Amino acid sequence: MCETVEGASTDLKPQGLRDLAGSELEEEYAQFGIAFPERQLELQLLYGDSQRAFEAKTRESLKCTVQQVLNNVLHDQRLGDSGPDKHLADYLEREILRIRVRIDQDGQLAVNRGLNAGFVAGVFLLFVPLLAGEKLLGLCDVALNCTDRWSLLGASVCGGAGAFGAVLSVLTRLRNSDDLTRRPANGGKATVAPGQLSRSMRRGGVHRIFLGWLLAIAAYLLLSTGLVTAIEIPAAAADVCSSDSTANGTLFWGFWGAVGFLAGFNERWAYGLVGREVTTRQARG
Repeated sequence: MCETVEGASTDLKPQGLRDLAGSELEEEYAQFGIAFPERQLELQLLYGDSQRAFEAKTRESLKCTVQQVLNNVLHDQRLGDSGPDKHLADYLEREILRIRVRIDQDGQLAVNRGLNAGFVAGVFLLFVPLLAGEKLLGLCDVALNCTDRWSLLGASVCGGAGAFGAVLSVLTRLRNSDDLTRRPANGGKATVAPGQLSRSMRRGGVHRIFLGWLLAIAAYLLLSTGLVTAIEIPAAAADVCSSDSTANGTLFWGFWGAVGFLAGFNERWAYGLVGREVTTRQARG
């Protein structure tokens, strides 16, 4: 279970591509570097990335794949030709592309695992205080009348809808682009190990849920207190308490749920505002 969330433990003794060749194929490995220097370096980089894969089974599978590709090239009779063999070069290109695709899939798995764990933790931390808030007020001898109770429930609905709006916003952007995966590395996704990327996404999932919740609560306070009069509230807490009909209650829930969801869905605006502020300060400094 820990490996499912955190990923495989860090390999303290990573290997290089030359270690896979062994001393018995040292001459063939040197010929490989002379004939295909760029592909040898790329295969070396991919082998390093494969040893940092998120899942342990993926690490073993990629290690076996790289070793098999290297053995096939080193044992190929065309490696000793006067010039690079075209067919051998095409074989290396196809295998390198397949290995790169598998490494990218492993990175996406780390992102998804991290975000899912962050969302679960964020929702748990969010709704436990909200559901127990009224009982805690009762233990503190704080009496709530009908209007106060409905106002507290309205804030809970608005904040909860904002949290789920933030989740949907993140998942939508993650599906359409890889901006979220590039942020932890300051624009370079390839420099971040999948385990570290997963931890970063887990923290980001928790932060974004609380950011969506705060934006929704802020929208609730602005509208319910009358500070913003551009939007008319169809049913306030007092209207629900003073009426015997359930229509006002339905309007109350629906309105604040929609407001909270839209506020949470725009959490990207708040992150962008904070990012621009930090950039501006650094530029001035």
